[in-house]
Amino acid sequence: MLSRRAFRAQLVTQGQRELYDYWLSCAGTRRMPARSDLDPVGVPKLLPSIGLIDVGGGLAEAWFRLAGTRLHDIYGEEITGKRLDRVFSGASADYWARVHQGVVESGLPRQGVVRGPVEGRDHVVLFWLRLPLSEGGGRVDRILTHDVAGPADSARVSVGPGLLCYPPLQPSLRAQQRRAQYG
Repeated sequence: MLSRRAFRAQLVTQGQRELYDYWLSCAGTRRMPARSDLDPVGVPKLLPSIGLIDVGGGLAEAWFRLAGTRLHDIYGEEITGKRLDRVFSGASADYWARVHQGVVESGLPRQGVVRGPVEGRDHVVLFWLRLPLSEGGGRVDRILTHDVAGPADSARVSVGPGLLCYPPLQPSLRAQQRRAQYG
């Protein structure tokens, strides 16, 4: 299990770090905050990328209680009110089932990056964050999400199963000249 500091160091986007810090501040000394601890005024610029998944009835019945406006662009449709098995279907279904099950079972945050978050959206590279919430302080009943589309230029970035790989950098001619000049 990663420490809070180590987990934060893995977060790629500034928005992920801001939401994670806000989530930690709302939790205080508890393992995770409750939904009632969160105030949208605390993270207004992140709201378009935030979602809220209700898992109170179990993962088989889980649904998006809320989905920010940018999530429509990422998923290609309005997902507010939709069950997870309707949003995450096809080849990506198992991946997302493991992600959400891991959050619910461990009560710990998860993060990652994936190309093609849902069927038909292979051009999207998604940087995602999942943060558990618990009204009663024990069992996870909601998952706070943060999803941001990143660069999808295949010459710049490639994504394998849950991995982001940048091509090796080739030093520029100018950098080589500077090295030669300064030894």
